[in-house]
Amino acid sequence: MTPRAQWSVAAPDEESAAALARDLRLQKPAARVLWSRGYRDPDAARRFLAPSLDHLHDPFLLRDMDRAVERLHRAIATGEKILLYGDYDVDGTSSIVLLSKILQAAGAQFNYTVPHRLRDGYGMRPEVVDQAAADQVRLIVSVDTGIRAAAVVEHAAGLGIDCIITDHHLPEAQLPPALAVLNPNRADCAYPEKNLCGAGVAFKLIQALMQRLAWPPERVRRTTESLLKMVAIATVADVVPLTGENRAIVKLGLDGLHTVKNVGLRALLAKAGFADGQTPSAGDIGFRVAPRINAAGRMASASDVVEMFLTGDAGLATGIAERLHDLNRDRQQVEAKIVEACLKVEVAPEEAGLVYSGPNWHKGVVGIVASRVVERHHRPSIVLGEDPETGLAQGSGRSISAFHLLDALESMADLFLKFGGHRQAAGVTLPVERIPEFRRRFDAYARERLTAEDMTPRVRADALLDFRELNDEAVEQVLALAPFGCGNPAPHFAVRGLEVCAQPAAMGEAHLRVPARQNGRVFQIKAWRFRERELEVAAGARIDAIVSLDDDSYSAARGYSPWCMTLKDVRPAS
Repeated sequence: MTPRAQWSVAAPDEESAAALARDLRLQKPAARVLWSRGYRDPDAARRFLAPSLDHLHDPFLLRDMDRAVERLHRAIATGEKILLYGDYDVDGTSSIVLLSKILQAAGAQFNYTVPHRLRDGYGMRPEVVDQAAADQVRLIVSVDTGIRAAAVVEHAAGLGIDCIITDHHLPEAQLPPALAVLNPNRADCAYPEKNLCGAGVAFKLIQALMQRLAWPPERVRRTTESLLKMVAIATVADVVPLTGENRAIVKLGLDGLHTVKNVGLRALLAKAGFADGQTPSAGDIGFRVAPRINAAGRMASASDVVEMFLTGDAGLATGIAERLHDLNRDRQQVEAKIVEACLKVEVAPEEAGLVYSGPNWHKGVVGIVASRVVERHHRPSIVLGEDPETGLAQGSGRSISAFHLLDALESMADLFLKFGGHRQAAGVTLPVERIPEFRRRFDAYARERLTAEDMTPRVRADALLDFRELNDEAVEQVLALAPFGCGNPAPHFAVRGLEVCAQPAAMGEAHLRVPARQNGRVFQIKAWRFRERELEVAAGARIDAIVSLDDDSYSAARGYSPWCMTLKDVRPAS
């Protein structure tokens, strides 16, 4: 069972929050959230509420950008062959699509390669560089990969191929010996937004290239607005913080999805259930769009995704989108079986780091499974698929906020044939016979660093809420704080002294609709996966609750309120 959460309820200064509300012409709920999240100056709050293209940073603030753009421009001008070397997830494939679009518009001679997750694994490989040399390629641009590929970059240089690395993953102490390394996380880079995803870094290269090509301002604006749609999808899918420049990217990019001309993106959105003109939220991208894109890399070939976004053939795009839909359904079935196997394993209270493995567990889904395990046990977790033929285990890990996963792996690097990642996610490859040792050492490392409090989930509320403060305008203002996701979660409110005024109604097998009264007003609160806790919300119970306010398009389409209240946690009234 998931551990019960600790509550943390912020207490905004009511006088200051009220002054902010007056300055911004907001009602109290949204103003309290802004104040709690540090947007206490009206100008800073206005900037947060209304991102614009002016909020995108100068791309030349990235270290090595001048060298990168000059080399890329020379390759375009002289007709040199360029190879884009990507990765198989949403971030990597989106990066290839973005650079392909700009290179095509600039008249470049280029091709791209995407590794096959199951056959090739993650990262740049020397045999791909050898083929590039045979094809007379003279410049390789990596996207969302390459920061730990020093040997491959050195091999390319020996064959007369320059490399531009664009990546966002954490570098090693020694950078690869590339002509240019674009990565906001390199120690000597002063770029202000450290949390760009791989597509975000590729987009900065595009911005710089458009300057170097001296395109007219109107063409730059149109191209920027068009490409931000794909950058936004990648940014949400890669679960980087939606603050700072990333907020501007995602807000502007998602707004642009109201009108989509790219036939591949149109086909994908249609298959995910969106009507023409319907704008997906960040949550929609994370749960309905990104999984379909990722399904290609997890279950088959990610090259299909790139083809879908680059083709002008609507029939071909629709066919690929349908295949992605089917692959995603297959992925869900495979994932569910592995999750079930992992959750059957008993976890002792003192265990702090978890490692699971099984023969032939699909390497394309183990990262998602690790996320599900972390959600259940709130401990850093690694899930490995064992290959009986090769004797190797390959898998992925996910972590909790208090635990740096890559640091943990660095401390036991002798176990692995290959590993990499960052604080919250990582991938490893090791011999199967070393899994028991890995399990012991990973748990021991975690026990030394994590406390019982670290391994207890937390639910944070941005402010208290009184039911009397709720109306359509107040809720609309709260929802205008979107896009929600990592770094800018959907606001949660603590509501005290509720009375469950009738027996909750069942919604399917696992969910409830809870009628709750406070200060004379009654709301029907949706309680997803609360069926196992229905005694806590029985008729007559007096409770404190943490809730969110959410879009409800299903209700709006039927002429009812366009929003709903969702129960996040509950405890007896204090």
